Amino acid sequence: MSRRIEIEITSLQGDVATWRAAGAKLPKGVLSASLVPGAPVVGQVYRAEVEQYMEGMEVLAVYAPKTASPLDPRHERLELLPSVHTGPDVVVTYAPKGRGPRRDDDRRGPSRPGRSPSRDRSARGEGAPRPERAPRGDGDARPSRPARDEGAARATRGAGPARSERPSRPTSERATRERGGRPGSDRSARPSGPPVTTTHRNAFLATLSPEQLPVAEQLLRGGIPAVRTAVAEQNKNASAQGRPTVDPVTIERIAEDLLGRSSLALWKDRAAGAIGAGKGLHLRDLRAVVTSAKVVTLDEEARAQLKELQATLHARLEVLRTQWNERLEAAVTSGHAAEALRLVARPPDMSTRVSGEMATRVASMVSDALSASSEPAAWQEIVTLAVDTSIRRTIKPQGIPDDAACRALAVKSAGAIPELAKLLGMRVPPPPPPTRPVRRATRPAS
Repeated sequence: MSRRIEIEITSLQGDVATWRAAGAKLPKGVLSASLVPGAPVVGQVYRAEVEQYMEGMEVLAVYAPKTASPLDPRHERLELLPSVHTGPDVVVTYAPKGRGPRRDDDRRGPSRPGRSPSRDRSARGEGAPRPERAPRGDGDARPSRPARDEGAARATRGAGPARSERPSRPTSERATRERGGRPGSDRSARPSGPPVTTTHRNAFLATLSPEQLPVAEQLLRGGIPAVRTAVAEQNKNASAQGRPTVDPVTIERIAEDLLGRSSLALWKDRAAGAIGAGKGLHLRDLRAVVTSAKVVTLDEEARAQLKELQATLHARLEVLRTQWNERLEAAVTSGHAAEALRLVARPPDMSTRVSGEMATRVASMVSDALSASSEPAAWQEIVTLAVDTSIRRTIKPQGIPDDAACRALAVKSAGAIPELAKLLGMRVPPPPPPTRPVRRATRPAS
C-alpha cells in the first residue's frame, strides 16, 4: 500500500534526481526528473507518493509542495473581546480576631414552644453548658450531661427529626459493624503488594564509600537505566551552568559492580516483608517474590528466606488444590455440568491438572448433557465452557438442538470439539490456533 511522505531533492544528474526524506538522512533513493512538476530544484521539498519494498522505496508520483493558505479570506474569523473590569482585581478580607461569637441560645434562634433550651440542644446533639460537678462520694446525685449521658443519647437516637438535623458521627469500627462488615475488612484499604522494609537496603548503603552512595541510590530506585538517566540529567545541567561533567563510562562501571549487591538487598527486603505479612499476603504476590529469586545471586540468609517462602507457597497451594478437588467432586456428583467445566478451565495454579479418572467422568457427564433435547440456552452455555477446557476433544455430544444459534455455534466450535463435526456431516477441521502469540527467535544479522 502506497503512502505519502515529504522528500527533498539532493542532486540532479540529467534525467535522474536523488532524494531523501525531508529533514532526515534516511530513507533516500533516486527518481526520474520527469515525475517532478515543473523543473526539479535542488533543496526543494516536495510531496511524494511512495511504495515500500524489501529493496527500498519507489517513488510513484511527485506533487508540488504545500503553500500557505491565505488567512481568513472570507472574513469569518471569530474575535474574542475581553470583558471590562469595573472593580478591583484583588479583594482582601481580614478574618475576625478571637474565637468568634459564643454559641448562646440567643444566637441560635427561637426554640420550639413548650420545650426548654437544654432539651432543644439535647435533641440537636449539641453540647449544653457544663454544670459544676459534684465531688465523688457524697450523697448528692451527679448532675447529668445531655451530650454524654446514655439515656439522653438513646432518646436523641430515637427521635426522627433530631437525628436528621444533627446525626451523630460513629467511630470507624461501629460504622463498619452497622454496615454489616467486620472491622478492618475494607478491601480498598488493603495494600496491593507485600509490606516494604528497608532494613537490608540501609545495611547495604552503610557499607559503601561516599562516591558510591549516589550510584547505589539510583540502582535501588530503577537499576542501570535509572543511573544512566541521572548521569545524563546531571551532565545536561552542568553543561548549561558551565560546570565540568562526569564520565558516564566510569559511573556505569561502578553501577555494574554494585548491581548484584543492590539487587540482593532489594530482594531480601521484599522477602522479609512477605514473611512478615503471613496469611494476609496475596498468593500472586507471594509467588512473584519466590519467582524473582531466580535472577538474584543469593547468600545464606537469602536462601533461608527463600526456603521459608517456598514452604509457605507450597502449603497454600495444597490447600487450594484440596478445595478445588472437593468442589469439582461435588459438581460431578450433583450433575452440574457447567460448574464442573468452569472448575476444570480454572485450576488454582498452572501446575494443577485434572486426574484421568475425573476427566473421564466430566467428559461423560458433559456428553450426556449435550443432547438434541436440551434447552438451546443451556446447550450453548455448556459448549462455550467446554471449548476453554483441556478435555474438549474427549467430549462427544449426543446431538444438536433444532436451533439456528446452536447450529452456528456447533460449526464454530467443531475444531475444538471434533464430535460436533461428525454430527454436522462435515470434515473435522484442524484445531484452532493458540490464543497467545508465539514469539519467534530472531536470526542473527549476517
